[in-house]
This record gives sequence, structure tokens and C-alpha cells, in this order.
Amino acid sequence: MDVNAAVAAVAAIAGVLTGVIAVLAFRWSEREQKRPTRSSLHTDPVLPPGVDTVLSVLRSSAVVLDEADAVVKASSAAYALGLVRGGKLAVEPMLQMARDTRRDGEIRQVELDLPRRGNGRGEALAVSARVAPLGSRLVLLLVEDLTEARRIEAVRRDFVANVSHELKTPVGALSLLSEAVMDAADDPEAVERFAGRMQIEATRLTNLVQELIDLSRVQNDDPLDDAEPVRVDELVAEAIDRCRHAAGTKQITMAAGGTADLHVRGNRGQLAAALGNLVENAVNYSPARTRVGIAARRVAAPGGDLIEIAVTDQGIGISEKDKERVFERFYRVDPARSRATGGTGLGLAIVKHVVASHGGEVTVWSAEGQGSTFTLRLPEAGPARDRAQQRSDRAGLDDETERSSSSPHASPASPASHTSPYESFPAPEVLP
Repeated sequence: MDVNAAVAAVAAIAGVLTGVIAVLAFRWSEREQKRPTRSSLHTDPVLPPGVDTVLSVLRSSAVVLDEADAVVKASSAAYALGLVRGGKLAVEPMLQMARDTRRDGEIRQVELDLPRRGNGRGEALAVSARVAPLGSRLVLLLVEDLTEARRIEAVRRDFVANVSHELKTPVGALSLLSEAVMDAADDPEAVERFAGRMQIEATRLTNLVQELIDLSRVQNDDPLDDAEPVRVDELVAEAIDRCRHAAGTKQITMAAGGTADLHVRGNRGQLAAALGNLVENAVNYSPARTRVGIAARRVAAPGGDLIEIAVTDQGIGISEKDKERVFERFYRVDPARSRATGGTGLGLAIVKHVVASHGGEVTVWSAEGQGSTFTLRLPEAGPARDRAQQRSDRAGLDDETERSSSSPHASPASPASHTSPYESFPAPEVLP
């Protein structure tokens, strides 16, 4: 009897101990599950309410770091700039800023130049980085790309410097010449000579100011609101008439050819100025007793036919290194020759912007000592293209009628009798 009671007591004590151990183990397991682990900090972070939404609409590249410097959140722009790689912030100066901010809670900002991703060639990325604490354990990094802003500022700074220099030259010359006229008041011949020089410098100054005004009007490259069909024949005739005196002085032959009755859509004044600048450059940079040709034709393109106007000269040509920069403002292939002819260095820049605003492009073919060909490619005016197709259809019917009647000669008024002189003025791709 006593033995059975002892066994029962032992069994009861063992059961109680087992229950206590099970309860303790269950509570310990729950506590361990609720405790944050290092991996959970990295893979399942908790951002303050609303932060995720705000970061998604920011233009800046955003990166959120935890206390272990692991990336909690990063925008797609941050990956594109190469700031985040392998779940870590890849820019050491920014990482050090984040650590300092996490330590003392101060907001920091710095501008850095970062190498481009890939082979590292080309212009470095200029960025502005700002670091601030986000909650009790997170750090927010915002990075702004300043590369384009710096480039525009450099262009603006160079433009102001170039304008100042270009204006200073004729203004200084006018000042000196006026003093010379005053000193030579008793010498009529000297006064006349100095007055002639003053007129030349005043004309150069006027041209420079006018071209600056023209450039300011067209440099935004925005599509035109007041576009209208413009005859290419009239543009070519106006450009030739503009340079007729300069060409005659150098005994330069100017000839026009190509397809007749072509139309482009745009601003007549701007297109005339652009083509006139190309023809004027061809005359100015060509030696005496040479030839300048202007040819127009229609070329097929996937988005619609284009009108191609080529200006060809037999001048000094352009080197390979200069061809990439000839459309820059104030850039001169031959500064001495340009100043001697009164050039401002803005003509080709105006051409580039005018063509861009008309939805076209300008290209150049050139070889030193062989001459140059500048080609404008502009969209053809829609109604003009339809009329040209109708004329082509009628010309085909006229040809059939003439062949059936065995006429030995075509009528002079017939479009079929038009012989294109384009062979004398080949397009850039077929020049030697």
C-alpha cells in the first residue's frame, strides 16, 4: 500500500514538472519569435508611415539605410546612377556621411563628382548629396544629378564671355578710329580713310547684334506655330541674290539646280536666313574663280518625303576635328579669315536651331582642300507633296500619249522634258 502511494506521488511530481517545463518552453519560443533578428532587420524593415509614398514621387535619387548600413529602400534612379550595388551604398563619401549623421543626428550636404558606370569614360557625374536622420535608427540619403545643370551653366558662361569679347572688338575699333579722325581733322584723305573703317566696324557690330537677336528667337528649337508652305525655288533665289555682290567681287560662279517646284513647311524668314547663311559661308570661304552650287531634290523617308537642299563649294574645306564643332556658337574654323570677311561665328548656330525648329536636320560633308557640302533636310509640305504626285501622274499620261503618237520631240512646257541638273551638284554621299 505504501509502495503504491509512493509511486503515485512520484508520477504526480513528474507530471507537474513536465507541465512546468512545457509552459516555460512555449513562452521562451514566443519570446524568440517576437524578437527582431539581424536578417529581419535587413529584409523586412519598417519605414515611418508615408515615407515610402513620399520617396516614390521625389525627383531626387533616394536611399534609406539602417543601423547596419544595409539598404532598406532605394529608388530606381539610385540604381541607375550606380549608388546602390549588392544591397549596399557603393559611394564611400556618402556612406561616411550617413554614419556621421546616424551618430550625431545632424543634416549634411556635399557636392561630389562621380565616375560614370561602365568603362568610366566620358564626363563625370556631378551630384549633390544630402543626408538626414529618418526616425530613430534609419538614415535618408537624397542625391540630385547636377550634370546637365552644370553643362548649361558652362554654356551660358562661355556664351556671355564670347559675346563680351565679340562686342569689345568693334567697339574698341570704333573708339580708336574716332580718335584718329579727331587727330587728322586737317587731313581730308585720312579722315575719309578712317571714316570708311568706322563704317566697316559699325556694320560688323550691327550684324553681330542682329544675329544675336536672331539666335535668341530660334534657339529654343520649339515647333513653329505659324508655319506655312514655302517654295524652295524662292528661298534659293533669295539666298543667291543676297550673296551676288560678294560672289561677283571674287568672280565666283553661283548656280542653282535640282528638282523644281518643291515646297517645305515653315517660317519663310527663318528658312531664308538659314539658307542664306550657308550660301554666304560658301562664298566667303571659297577662293576666287571657283563655283558654288545650290541644289534641291525630294528624297523618300519612312515618315514622309523630305526636301534636301545642298550647298556645295570648292573652298578650303573643314578638318575632321572641326566638323564636330562648326555648329557651335562663335566657333570659327579659320578665325583670321572669318574676321577678315566680317563673320560673327553665329551663322551656323542659327542654321542648326532653325532646322531643328522645323523638324529637320543639317549635316556637313567636307575634306580639307576639296570643299564642303552643307545639306538641309526638311519635311515636305503636305499639300505640295500631293500636287507633285498629281503632276507626276499627269506627266506619265502625257509621256504615254506622246510615245503613242511617235512625236520626235517633247513639248518644252511638258514636265517630262525637264532635265535635272542635279548631276552637276551631287549629294554629299556621292561626293569624292
